[in-house]
Amino acid sequence: MTTTKSPAASPWAVLAICCLSLLLVGIDVTIVNIALPTIRRDLHSSLSGLQWVVDVYSLVLAAMLIFSGSLGDRWGRRRVFLFGLLAFTAASLACGLAPNLGWLVAFRIVQAVGGSMLNPVAMSIIVNAFRDPGDRARAIGVWAAVVGLGMALGPLVGGALVADAGWRWIFWVNVPVGIIAVALTWRWIPESRAPRPRRFDPLGQLLVAFALGSLIYAIIAAPRVGWAAPWTVTLLVAAAAATAGLVAVEPRRRDPLVELRFFRSLPFSSAIVCAVAAFAAMGTFLFANTLYLQDELGLSALAAGVRTLPMAALAAVCAPLSGRLLAATGARLPLIVSGVTTALGAALLVPVDAGTSTPHLLFAYALIGVGFGLVNAPITNTATSGMPREQAGVAAAIASTSRQVGMSLGVAVSGSLIAGTAGGLPSALPAVWWLVVGCGVSITALGLLGTAPRAQVSVASVLAASEPEEPRVPIST
Repeated sequence: MTTTKSPAASPWAVLAICCLSLLLVGIDVTIVNIALPTIRRDLHSSLSGLQWVVDVYSLVLAAMLIFSGSLGDRWGRRRVFLFGLLAFTAASLACGLAPNLGWLVAFRIVQAVGGSMLNPVAMSIIVNAFRDPGDRARAIGVWAAVVGLGMALGPLVGGALVADAGWRWIFWVNVPVGIIAVALTWRWIPESRAPRPRRFDPLGQLLVAFALGSLIYAIIAAPRVGWAAPWTVTLLVAAAAATAGLVAVEPRRRDPLVELRFFRSLPFSSAIVCAVAAFAAMGTFLFANTLYLQDELGLSALAAGVRTLPMAALAAVCAPLSGRLLAATGARLPLIVSGVTTALGAALLVPVDAGTSTPHLLFAYALIGVGFGLVNAPITNTATSGMPREQAGVAAAIASTSRQVGMSLGVAVSGSLIAGTAGGLPSALPAVWWLVVGCGVSITALGLLGTAPRAQVSVASVLAASEPEEPRVPIST
């Protein structure tokens, strides 16, 4: 790794600055959800329009994360990180000024492009800054705590802003934080890049974006036009064809956008699927629960945000705890507990209706907060453990992409269930919560599978395909 040191750039100082920047992305992923009913009324949006406000951000993040990680390796991680901060901050200002839904969605795309340059690049900076396995696990735990805290606090902060200042301030609040993050990054983050930068893969990038976009578009459009409609079928076939093309093309490229060889590692593969399941659960919960609290119960945005406080508080407490558990015992325990608590919390929500007691809701939200707080650190650690150090950023970017894919799928599927169910939201909610239960069960099963002693044998197939001189991120399961 080629590195240019900045003054007093200790690993923990670098971590703190990266975490401040990642807090922006974490909050923005979820803060919008609490404002959706207000945005719908103010901009006269349909339910599918609300889905796109959330999903277009997650989709662009998912499509761009791996490319942005490679861009940092080639052009310099500090440089790309700075550009991402500037783009994200400027787009946040523009989102708050959007005159209609179309412009809001367009500015969300720009915001996501900037956000895609923060998460994987920061993760690569952090992984390369911490060489000791224990310190690295603790650093990943801090990173996961900040991302998880931001995502958990989003509904609470968003509710307060919508109630006191209006929905546009959920975007404008990013501007001062972004400016501070730019200044700190410029002063303290060291520049670094890979000694042999990966080549760009425009065909792989196009196939990834086309596959994800077609799939999500089909899921969102299906309740309106029908699952058997020619348009829906065409989109699904296009998504399948793009995926098949990706599988066929990427192994032939010297520096593929998606390193398919990583999937020979059972821990890596299980971590990726686990990320999809965990964030599908979170995306589903945030989207459906916001509509339930405000449309079904008639609560204000602030009151709805306050109801989610147990989730935010437990996620904030459990995220750093997950890092400590990871360093002490490995990834299995936090993953299993995460899956079990997510499933239990969602199961408690299955019978809810307009008359459900507040303590019942708060306890269910608390369990889901525990599950979400514990899941991030072990996912990232499992995805990067045993990988060549110079490929750690790519592995982390694939894991981050899987998170956003899961978030997009959660919003798309839950929104489609609500839109396509006779009786609307009240009738659809039980199926929505059972979907989250299934995600929790999957996390538990994948946690057991991916951390089993036999699973580590599969890591050797990845290392065998790596250059012998490449140092590896130590395995910690």
